[in-house]
Amino acid sequence: MTRSELINLLADERPGLYRNDIEDAVSVIFDQISSSLASGNRVEIRGFGIFTTKKHLAHTGRNPRTGAAVDVPEKVLPVYKTGKLLRDKLNASA
Repeated sequence: MTRSELINLLADERPGLYRNDIEDAVSVIFDQISSSLASGNRVEIRGFGIFTTKKHLAHTGRNPRTGAAVDVPEKVLPVYKTGKLLRDKLNASA
């Protein structure tokens, strides 16, 4: 599902709300999650999941085409772990 599909779905489910207000709310939520992760905090949405970050240390890798050594810089990547309720819902049909 894309951001615009989410906004359209919410607008269809809540006809009393203006589309611009829904777009603003979705933007605020995503911006707040991004800001919290950038600050080094974790974001927990009960029943849905936890967003955290993981630090990958700098290392020397290999170019798969040439085999030449390549320095890979240190980086921080987002990590998502599903919540129990979401996992149970996904596995209920199995």
